[in-house]
Amino acid sequence: MSRPVRGERTIVRRRMREARRLVDPERRSAAAQAVADRVAALGLPRPGTRVATYIPLDGEIDPAPVAELARDRGCSVYAPAITSLRRRQMCFRAFPPGRHGSHRNRWGITEPTGGEQLHGRWLGLVIVPCVAFDAAGSRLGMGAGFYDRHFAFLMQRSSWRRPLLLGVAFDLQRVEELPQCSWDVPLWGVVTESAVYGRAARGLPPGIPREAK
Repeated sequence: MSRPVRGERTIVRRRMREARRLVDPERRSAAAQAVADRVAALGLPRPGTRVATYIPLDGEIDPAPVAELARDRGCSVYAPAITSLRRRQMCFRAFPPGRHGSHRNRWGITEPTGGEQLHGRWLGLVIVPCVAFDAAGSRLGMGAGFYDRHFAFLMQRSSWRRPLLLGVAFDLQRVEELPQCSWDVPLWGVVTESAVYGRAARGLPPGIPREAK
């Protein structure tokens, strides 16, 4: 990554992390439910499938209403758990309702413990947190690269169908355009409290090559 691109991403990341921390509780709760309603309007998650959400931190939008929707549809719900911080590796573990069976790991991140452990390739839908995004559906994460490393296998296919990667964020996290790097794994779309972006907004199904977004 060139220094200008790295510097630009760092500036955007810092600004957006601060902005999302300032969202008040009432607006935060309403936005989380609105995101779940928009996910449902996309026909997701499909009943009986495996769905991954996440445990929010640092002001991230709470995907709990999406997880509740998934469970109502008979889905198995998972959340990421770090297996190696140094290697930036993670897996997905079964995530029971109410965050039961979760703990703070040695890096201070809350994650599920015990239960079934899966690689992301066996999931049907993955709800991905965003620090920032643009209208094309490009995502900027926290910078550690866990999601990009875990789902790098998707980049080896000319088209892919599983899992479907769907980013979630507040409206205020949208930027005009994000500088992208070769290792950035593309999302199918991004959902906020008021809109859907990316291929999901255009009604394009999964299985569209990266260059066609």
